[in-house]
Amino acid sequence: MAEEVKNDGFLADKDGAGLIVSSSPHLFNTESIPKIMHTVVMALIPAMIAAIYYFRLDAVVLLVTCIVTSLITEFIFQKARKQPVTVYDGSAIITGILLALMLPPSFPIYGAIIGSVFAIGVGKQIFGGLGYNIFNPALLGRAFLQATYPVMITTWHEPATKGVDVVSAATPLALMKFEGISTGWGSLLIGNTSGSMGETCAIAILIGGLYLFYKGYIDLRMPLGYLGSIAVFGLLFWLGGDGKYPDPVFHILAGGAMLGAWFMITDMVTSPVTPKGQWIFVIVAGFLVVAIRNLGGLPEGVMYSILLMNAAVPLINRWTRPKVFGEQPKKNGKEKG
Repeated sequence: MAEEVKNDGFLADKDGAGLIVSSSPHLFNTESIPKIMHTVVMALIPAMIAAIYYFRLDAVVLLVTCIVTSLITEFIFQKARKQPVTVYDGSAIITGILLALMLPPSFPIYGAIIGSVFAIGVGKQIFGGLGYNIFNPALLGRAFLQATYPVMITTWHEPATKGVDVVSAATPLALMKFEGISTGWGSLLIGNTSGSMGETCAIAILIGGLYLFYKGYIDLRMPLGYLGSIAVFGLLFWLGGDGKYPDPVFHILAGGAMLGAWFMITDMVTSPVTPKGQWIFVIVAGFLVVAIRNLGGLPEGVMYSILLMNAAVPLINRWTRPKVFGEQPKKNGKEKG
């Protein structure tokens, strides 16, 4: 039996044996924000390689522009707010990479700079920095550019691997929605189609996503739940559309579904923390993707589906909060006890 509790939290008996009494957490590991962020950067390397392979110098220029601008913007905001400078933790690099991968290869450099400044400044730093942002910064930057430059951000060209000069071309989603022309699964898998730089090659994105799962940084519930929800609702439309709507596999492979599922839905800051909340998040987001694609005026809905659900995360966390052990239901504003 313990006979003494010292002020420093050390509980000891008369023989001197003792243990440390402290609050949680009691388990620690070697993970850190820089380590996690740099691992995500590594996971994005296959998608960046695919983008450079298919769109050559255009991809390199946009990637460098968005990454450098994101780092500089974060540095300036943190200096202005008199906060510790954390540009080396990798989070701004991820924002820059993801924003670049969501842009058409022909997007102008000044537009990429503006989008990166908005993504870091408004999407992240104004909320208080990493861990406090409500929305995914890269997606918010992409949404800003969508509203600011609607023509330039929907102007695409064929990949360089097709052996033709730069020719404007519609994305697979636009071809299907406006012309009823479906793109083959094979082309969507390897990425030999027009579209945003990092969204064309599904295999490259999948490799990166599985690497994050192998490292233990993502829960498969989120990406597979999102893609599964898209597939289920896409199947319902496909079966009842008499050829008007694309098949569920097309929905998964085309556009930003894969990139969103593996690198944005899984964002630790802007996704729910409870298992039930995560299911709600991915199911509703998947439905929104299919609804926007099939019923809306835009061919793509991934960006809006995730941003809308980001806004709902605080409510989802509140509604799905697990009951504390021993907690009594409230009655007339007071807990029973």
